[in-house]
Amino acid sequence: MNKIFKNPIILALDFNSLTKAQSIVSDLRNHIGGVKLGMEFFNSFGPDGVKEISKYGIPIFLDLKLHDIPVTVYKTVRKLMELDIAIINVHSSGGREMLEAAAKARGEFNDKSTKLIAVTVLTSLDNKDIKEIGFNDNSEDLVLRLASLAKDSGLDGVVCSAKEISLIKNKFGKNFILVVPGIRLEEDNKNDQKRVMSPKKAIDAGADLLVIGRPITDSKDPKKAIDNILKNIKQ
Repeated sequence: MNKIFKNPIILALDFNSLTKAQSIVSDLRNHIGGVKLGMEFFNSFGPDGVKEISKYGIPIFLDLKLHDIPVTVYKTVRKLMELDIAIINVHSSGGREMLEAAAKARGEFNDKSTKLIAVTVLTSLDNKDIKEIGFNDNSEDLVLRLASLAKDSGLDGVVCSAKEISLIKNKFGKNFILVVPGIRLEEDNKNDQKRVMSPKKAIDAGADLLVIGRPITDSKDPKKAIDNILKNIKQ
């Protein structure tokens, strides 16, 4: 499979219906850069479901946010590397040893095109939520600290909010991959995301890939919605 994203849109397929996911990928694969398969999809269909989506020849971001003891994450990443995946992610708050175990597992395969990235702070969290969890940092400082840990541990990039894009790019450079969820057109409902941004502003700030779900999948005309997003980026 070609693991190069032909445009920055990663379509989130967070469904528990394989038939629906296949139908959407079949219809939109020539319009999007890749697809994201999350925990709901993976828990429903497992590796076989990922293989079914791989048949459409589109890059896959497997969004499982692995967060466990180092040996478990190591073994899991090794197993996931047997699938045809463009991006695998872990959770940076698992700590340096866990991140290094994930990087070691990925490094034991000859296929270096699979990228390993870390989630920093979920886009559903704001500063109030972060304080409640027990962190003293605000969201930007915490994201930078976790991004630094991921880079030092041998990972290729992070998942972050659009609000932290420029901060991370300025500190870690253009080769550190930024995958950004919480992308909405101005007229869209924010749903359960709190730290959001428009596609153009995110790309202009330095985002590499944009994870977009409901603004496309809930649209009456998904292809038109994608075209509007790409036009927004190019303005």
